[in-house]
Amino acid sequence: MPHPASPVLRDPAHRVSRRALALWTIQAVGVLAVLLVAQVVWWVVDDPPSRTAHWLVALVWLVAGAAYAVGMPQWRYRVHRWEATPRAVYTQSGWLRQERRIAPLNRAQTVDLERGPVAQLLGLASVTVTTASAAGPIRIHGLDLPVAEQLVEALTAAAVAERDDAT
Repeated sequence: MPHPASPVLRDPAHRVSRRALALWTIQAVGVLAVLLVAQVVWWVVDDPPSRTAHWLVALVWLVAGAAYAVGMPQWRYRVHRWEATPRAVYTQSGWLRQERRIAPLNRAQTVDLERGPVAQLLGLASVTVTTASAAGPIRIHGLDLPVAEQLVEALTAAAVAERDDAT
């Protein structure tokens, strides 16, 4: 039971870029496309007397996929947040399973900037901070490229300046 004077863990201060909505929507449509291609393959390979099962599965995939492509990016945008201080990185992420992580920069091993092809088209980037943690790296997806570049520079400088190595 927390002490009455204990501070409440607040949300990180910054949201990701609004363009992350487009990135996540494109990724969701890609998943839907793969499912529909699998449906077409099943349709071609299978030769049942009736195609009712095929139509039902295609309809379920189409409705569920459309709901996913519309709802998931909105939900992720509401949840995903980040914050960096000279001493730590704090993230909140997830869709169905949400996670908050705080990593002291004295445990940082690498700070990376990543950009996939779609992210490049949208002017977005992801920042990954690898730490000496069993929980794995901290990732901040969907940042505007200039924000990501500044964040990488600031985190790298802060990690180098930390003398108290906790690894």
